Amino acid sequence: MANQNMKTAINLVDYGLLRIGVATPEMRVADVDFNVAEIRKIAKLAQRQDCRLVLFPELCLTGYTCADLFFQQHLQQKVADALLQLAEFSAVEEVTLVVGAPISMSGRLFNCAAFISGGEICGLVPKSFLPNSGEFYEQRWFCSAFERTSDYLQIGSRQIPFGTDLLFQAEDFPSALIGIEICEDAWSVAPPSGSQALAGATLLLNLSASPEILGKHAYRRTLVATQSARCLAAYAYASAGPNESSTDLVFSGHSLIAENGQILAETERFQFDSQLALADVDLERLLGERQRNSTFASGSSEHDYRIQQFWIRPLAAQELRRPLTRTPFVPPDDAERVARCQEIFQLQTSGLIKRLRHTGSQKVVIGLSGGLDSTLALLVAVKAFDRLILNRSGIIALTMPGFGTTARTRGNAEELAEQLGVELKVIPIDKAVLQHFLDIDHDPELHDVTYENSQARERTQILMDVANQVGGLVIGTGDLSELALGWCTYNGDHMSMYAVNCGVPKTLVRYLVDWCSREEFSGRISAVLDDVCATPVSPELLPPDADGNIDQLTEQVVGPYELHDFFLYQVVRMHFAPKKVLMLAEHAFSDDYSRSELLQWLRQFYRRFFSQQFKRSCLPDGPKVGTVALSPRGDWRMPSDAAVDLWLGQLEGLE
Repeated sequence: MANQNMKTAINLVDYGLLRIGVATPEMRVADVDFNVAEIRKIAKLAQRQDCRLVLFPELCLTGYTCADLFFQQHLQQKVADALLQLAEFSAVEEVTLVVGAPISMSGRLFNCAAFISGGEICGLVPKSFLPNSGEFYEQRWFCSAFERTSDYLQIGSRQIPFGTDLLFQAEDFPSALIGIEICEDAWSVAPPSGSQALAGATLLLNLSASPEILGKHAYRRTLVATQSARCLAAYAYASAGPNESSTDLVFSGHSLIAENGQILAETERFQFDSQLALADVDLERLLGERQRNSTFASGSSEHDYRIQQFWIRPLAAQELRRPLTRTPFVPPDDAERVARCQEIFQLQTSGLIKRLRHTGSQKVVIGLSGGLDSTLALLVAVKAFDRLILNRSGIIALTMPGFGTTARTRGNAEELAEQLGVELKVIPIDKAVLQHFLDIDHDPELHDVTYENSQARERTQILMDVANQVGGLVIGTGDLSELALGWCTYNGDHMSMYAVNCGVPKTLVRYLVDWCSREEFSGRISAVLDDVCATPVSPELLPPDADGNIDQLTEQVVGPYELHDFFLYQVVRMHFAPKKVLMLAEHAFSDDYSRSELLQWLRQFYRRFFSQQFKRSCLPDGPKVGTVALSPRGDWRMPSDAAVDLWLGQLEGLE
């Protein structure tokens, strides 16, 4: 969750974020004064937590369970007075409230949401779908929105916009366009929120009084999350609590905030005291998702909407109120991580199986270094051969020791091949590379890019030629993070005949190998895999240190992979600007990296990501496994000569 050590206050709107609250207030049935006082209390509590927009439950001014008391004109007049009081309160406290109220119009009674802001009742939205079966009996008291007789309603001296064709837009944050539906509306076949989203609403509000029965809370969570995903929107749902009448039903007060399929916050159920949940919804992200979603772009709203303006006047916040993980590709929950590893491994093996079946090949060739990536590729090949009922001897593992190879990685490579029952060939490359240096007149003591890349290309040449000898496929081992940074040798380890790891980021590779050690293999194989996981990441292209240990550490050169994978997700998946990526990184990593360090590695990420696109433009085939992929044939299309100045320029301004 959000890092609590962040000291610098940020203006959330500058980053496309809006803090909203969903409340289940303590209430008394038919006691409007008490309920208004509680709404005021919660609004002030929310404001102290930097929130100026709070959603309350359906009919919260009176209680949902008033039954025939709704017909009492004294109660109806009290509600009208309460709305005017809350309007004045909203001006003084600079807070926006959305509350539920019974509203009388032309001899009809409507179940409404009142949008209150800046001293005004900005609009009243009546409920469209009235449940009238089972425990519900709403049609006894209320009329549907379809039966309204006017687009305006007078309360006191004010003419209030009235209808389901209202959307509310913040003048000081235009991305905040708000649509409203009420309880059963969301459960209908065609919820109003769908049309509202197509009309541009990024935040959808639902005032609800959903009684609790066994298992319903899980269904409710799914409904809210799914509707937010279907509408590519934020969806806030405030539900009535256990202070409602318990004559026949119990209400739990289960209020939620979701964004594009993810639950961001929810209240604790069955609490008689007031409950408030807050979350920062990312409206900028949602607009970006809509721009990239051709299905959404091709849709059209069924209605014309009247836009009502209001002001949010957001406060500066000290912390983020939304889930923020340092490892966006690695679930923090153990069970979810195990399930994801299993699915990714299935995707990788299935992709390779299809390619082997199509080519008719019963041989594959893998360069096995003893590092994480080549180990994962080997494990994928082994499982693919097992599923095809092919002899593992058809897997030819080549370990090609060079100038930087250590005894540890070579030993792990050789033992792993032996334990898995694949064919192992040891082909040292020292003499061939030295001859190459002689041919091109390169000083072998000059450990530059030529020194390193010559080794990588020599290994690739061997792999390709052996594959030709045996009629097999060269299996690529490079991962998604290396492709993003261009940390591979062009036409060296960059090239293969099928790249099984190209969709797997580096931070997840280690977990996949560890999962294989626990779930797919056992005994000595597991022990070797554990040591592979504990080995520092290195291309081993420079000589070891005096003690024979790895001296060339990748993360000291290109930067920590935990940062680069975080950047990759925010830049490629979310398309966020550099200043927002930095802000999120500060919140996620402030305990371990200073702002200057984050800026250093973020600049490195942008420079490498832009300059290395030419390698990604000619990638070999390989399976996509997650929402971030860099294949030029599928997910990522970018000119190889695009200028990075615009992005680096924004970072320079953040020094």
